[in-house]
Amino acid sequence: QVQLVESGGGLVQAGGSLKLSCVASGRAFSSYAMGWFRQAPGKEREFVAAISWSLTNTYYSDSVKGRFTISRDNAKSTVYLQMNSLKPEDTAVYYCASNFHPELTTRPSPSYDWGQGTQVTVSS
Repeated sequence: QVQLVESGGGLVQAGGSLKLSCVASGRAFSSYAMGWFRQAPGKEREFVAAISWSLTNTYYSDSVKGRFTISRDNAKSTVYLQMNSLKPEDTAVYYCASNFHPELTTRPSPSYDWGQGTQVTVSS
């Protein structure tokens, strides 16, 4: 079992930037792909971005491609999500996830390891 703790959320104006962090503990971080999902009020949880354990491959949803960048520091057991050019529709709770294979599917599943989430609010 791995523990995931997100931070970095907050309130920002449209066009602004935020950087989310997720620190993992309890399992060999460098052996697993990591990702970010988000859930807006009244909507289903959706995939945002993922990065392979080797840093070789990254995956993005169409809605964030070109604006968000995922990265990881295996030495710090941390994955990041740099969010630029934020829009009001990016408002959601953002969740860090592990124990999945983004090269196979980006559908959220209760079988993944999840953090507690961090709120991102983008005002217009």
